Amino acid sequence: MMKFYYYPVSTYSQKVLLALYEKQVSFEPYLVNILDQQEVEEFRRIYPLGKIPLLIVDNQHLIPESSIIIEYLDHHFDSGTRLFPAGNYDEIRQMHFLDRVADLYLNNSIVTLMFAKNRRTAEVDEAKRCLLYCYEQLNRRLQGNSWIMGERFTYVDCAIIPPLLYAERHMPFQEYGNLLAYFQRAQARASYQKVLADALPLLTAMGV
Repeated sequence: MMKFYYYPVSTYSQKVLLALYEKQVSFEPYLVNILDQQEVEEFRRIYPLGKIPLLIVDNQHLIPESSIIIEYLDHHFDSGTRLFPAGNYDEIRQMHFLDRVADLYLNNSIVTLMFAKNRRTAEVDEAKRCLLYCYEQLNRRLQGNSWIMGERFTYVDCAIIPPLLYAERHMPFQEYGNLLAYFQRAQARASYQKVLADALPLLTAMGV
């Protein structure tokens, strides 16, 4: 069985968990507390770079990086939700771009706001500007659509949904009706409910 190393409050871990639950594949979860230096050092014996998430298949093949893990899952498992369109290069290219937007402008900006007291004012202002841009673009894209790529849940949704949990807490997007409705749909989805069940108790304990 595949082994999945993750940390429940990590957006990149949540991204892969969403895909695992959507694909309905079995895996062994291994929680790595990235705030515990001893646990991180023990994890480095498995993966020297010490980055999560990490998927291990066939007891030896290591697959790092959230997007690469999801591509592997969708290619090797026909069960559950199809996360990539078959043979549509233009759509896949667009999905890869939106995945990078989630990484660079949603995730990074939210991290800056979460630790704003340790950041320069200019950094915080830039993070807010990037988030507003993301909100506007996503809100426009979701006009008439249930999910980011239309009516089909895809790997882009796996990337966009996790950071919205933190965005909602640090820079709410209530005035963006389409985006708000999208996040509410995500919260009602079985796969994301499983992710939240794992993450929320830890977030509460951390006071995040």
